Amino acid sequence: MAAELVLVLGVAYALKELYQTTSLPHQFYYITLQFLPYWARAVIFGIFGVGLLLFSYLKLTQSVLGPFLPGNSTSSIVEVIHAFRLRGRGPRIVAIGGGTGLSSLLRGLKVYTSNLSVIVTVADDGGSSGRLRDEYRILPPGDFRQCLIALADAEPLMKQLFDHRFKEGSLDGHSFGNLFIMAMADVTGNFEHALRESGKVLAVKGTIVPSTLQDVTLVASINGGMVEGESKIPMQHAPISRVFLKPDGAQINPEAAQAILNAELIILGPGSLYTSIMPNLLVEGMVEAIKASPALKVYICNLAAQSGETEGYGVDDYLRVIQEHIGTNLFDFVLVNSNLSHNPTGGQSQVVFKTSDSNLHPEVRFIAADVVNVKLPSHHDPDKLARTIMRKVWQA
Repeated sequence: MAAELVLVLGVAYALKELYQTTSLPHQFYYITLQFLPYWARAVIFGIFGVGLLLFSYLKLTQSVLGPFLPGNSTSSIVEVIHAFRLRGRGPRIVAIGGGTGLSSLLRGLKVYTSNLSVIVTVADDGGSSGRLRDEYRILPPGDFRQCLIALADAEPLMKQLFDHRFKEGSLDGHSFGNLFIMAMADVTGNFEHALRESGKVLAVKGTIVPSTLQDVTLVASINGGMVEGESKIPMQHAPISRVFLKPDGAQINPEAAQAILNAELIILGPGSLYTSIMPNLLVEGMVEAIKASPALKVYICNLAAQSGETEGYGVDDYLRVIQEHIGTNLFDFVLVNSNLSHNPTGGQSQVVFKTSDSNLHPEVRFIAADVVNVKLPSHHDPDKLARTIMRKVWQA
C-alpha cells in the first residue's frame, strides 16, 4: 500500500509539471474535467480510483483462492465467504445415530452450520466393516465412512471414490473408504485420530466421533432366545423384546460426552431403531450426558418400517421402545412426516403419526412436516429435513 501511494505521488508531480510547461490539445480540457471545480474533480477521480482498486483486489483474490473453492462452485468469493461465516455462527449441533439416516441428515445440516459433532454407533458387524473389525480388531468403519462423505465439501466425487467396492480378489466386497480409514488408523495408531485426519483430507465440516471406544456387540432378545450381532438381528424376522450391549459397562467416549454437554441442539435419528439408535443410547453415560445437557433434544422418527425390526410400528411405538430401554423421556421435540402420499419403495408400511400420540406423550412437542424424499420415499429428504429443524425447532 505504501509503495502504491509513493507511485501515485510521483505521477501527480509529473502531471503537474506537464501542465505547467507543455501546451496540451484542447481535448484535454474535457478529459481532465477542467470545467469543474477542483473539489468536484477530486471526488470523481477518487470514486473511480477506489472502484478500480476494489475490482483489482477482487480479481486477485479470485485468482489466488479460486483453486481452493469446493467442487466446481460458480459462487463469487464474497458469497463463499459470507456462507462460510454464516455456518461458523451456526448452532452447535450434535447428531447421534448411524447408517444412511444419519448421513442424510448431515447432508442437509452442513448447509446451516459448521459446528457439527456426529456421534456414531460402533455396533456394526456386517459386510466390509464386519470383516475388517474381525480381522484387524478396529472399530467398524462403515458408518463413519458414510458420515465423512456426507460432510465432505467435494461430496459427489468423494462419494464415488469412498463408496467404490472392489469386486475381485482378496478385496472383494470391501469399499475403498473403509480401507482408507483402516489404513489411516494404522498410520496414526488411533481410530479417533484417523477420523480427524480423514476429515482434514476431505475438508469435512464438523467432527465425527465413536459413541464408545470399546469393542461391543449388540445382542437382542427374540422369542426367548438371544441373537448376537447387529447384522443378524433383522434376519430373524421376529418381534424384538429388548436389546443390550455385550460386554456390559461400555463407557461413553469422553469426546462424545463433551460435545453433548456443549451442544445447543441434540438430534437422534433418523435411523434403525434397534440397530442404529439404541446402541448409542445403551452406552453407559450417554443418557446421563444428554439429560445433563442444556441443549434442545429432538428425535426424528423414521418414515417407514424396517424389515425385521419395526414392522407395524407407529410413532408411539418408537418412543415407547426408547423409554422402555432407558427408563425416561429424553426429547423436547419429535419430528414426524406429514406427507403420506408417497409409499415406500421397498413395500414397507409407513410410520404414521396419530393425534392420540400427543395425548400419550404430553411432555413432547410433535412437529409434523413434509420431510419425505419423493424419489426415495423410504428416506428423508436432506434439504427438507434440515430446513424443518432449523426453522421449526431451532429458530422457534
